[in-house]
Amino acid sequence: MKKIGILSLGCSRNLVDSESILGRLRLKGCRITDIAKADIALINTCAFIEEAKQESIEAILGLIELKKKGQLKKIIVYGCLSQRYKDILRSQLPEVDAFVGKVSLNHEEKRFALTPRHFAYLKICEGCLNNCSFCVIPKIKGRFASLDIEAVLARVSSFDREKLAELNIIGQDITAYGIDLYARPALQELLKKIEARCKNIEWVRLLYLYPSRITTELLELIRDSEKICKYIDLPLQHINDRILGLMRRRTQRRQIFSLIEDARKIIPQVALRTSIIVGFPSETDKEFRQLLDFIKEVKFERLGAFIYSPEEGTQAYNFAKQVPLAIKKERFNRVMALQQKVSAGVNKNFLGKDIKVLIEGKKEDYYLGRSEFDAPEVDGIVFVKSKKALKPGDFVKVKISDTMEYDLTGEVVL
Repeated sequence: MKKIGILSLGCSRNLVDSESILGRLRLKGCRITDIAKADIALINTCAFIEEAKQESIEAILGLIELKKKGQLKKIIVYGCLSQRYKDILRSQLPEVDAFVGKVSLNHEEKRFALTPRHFAYLKICEGCLNNCSFCVIPKIKGRFASLDIEAVLARVSSFDREKLAELNIIGQDITAYGIDLYARPALQELLKKIEARCKNIEWVRLLYLYPSRITTELLELIRDSEKICKYIDLPLQHINDRILGLMRRRTQRRQIFSLIEDARKIIPQVALRTSIIVGFPSETDKEFRQLLDFIKEVKFERLGAFIYSPEEGTQAYNFAKQVPLAIKKERFNRVMALQQKVSAGVNKNFLGKDIKVLIEGKKEDYYLGRSEFDAPEVDGIVFVKSKKALKPGDFVKVKISDTMEYDLTGEVVL
């Protein structure tokens, strides 16, 4: 029996692919184990930005060292880096036994879970229709593809039988779901059917809603749902119209403000998460200050920032007036310092309130949990004191007694 270990890098979409790979191998009789105990090491790579590529290369080199010491017999490289640079990698890394590109979306049902037992990711589509000028995903992932509704629902039913606490619906752009199959967006239709299937699953979280495809009807569906978290993940990238145009985004400043106003009016308790890019080619100091003013005014409950990474094969790679790295880093630091203050202010609104918390584990004297306003692995946590024993997957009511920049502290209300 072959002993297989995997190192999964990058985003949750990659993690789903890794689960699919392991699931198929287990069906073929392989034993899944830790890398340290494996005969064959798999690495599922990321190549979205330069930093991710470097992490992937360093991880491969680390596995090569283990192979040279005799601790591994074979190394197989999967995923985005392999899809994008297969020929170069073959010539530069002869110690690797095989390079495999993208993983088929249709093998996910053979999943070998890499997430904790109480939550999972379900990828409903692959690729992206938007073709932003900075993004290499369409070149790596190919044509946009959705799982058909019945296939998605079969997987939801399977997760529900496992009595998951939380199901995260993911894709590069889930608002485009169904366009390739049904010639129209079908996310709302799908979500209604998902909710009907969820007898045991309490939270359904939507990750990555492309701003221009968020409709009033979708916002109302989220508001009225008993399962869907009041959490909207809408990466905006910038607020300046000139930069948005260069990015080939399909929204402008006026539309962005209107969408944020609608979301908060329709869903009063909503948490908005966004991501932005600093240092896009030709971004001026004035345009960056406009971005800072936007963050200060809107007060996003959650925000992540990226330093622009020039990726070959994208339109923006050849844009004039590339911003020096030192300036990009300085802008990134200013954004994160500002958001830290914004987040601290947002969190103070929870002081003294009771919120529903999903328990994930324990550290020293505190249980660790998340509210519906916090996605796994990317957002804040709630430190929970409890007189009774708790376990991962439990939902409890917690009265918040203290707040920090990103996290909350409280005690279970019995």
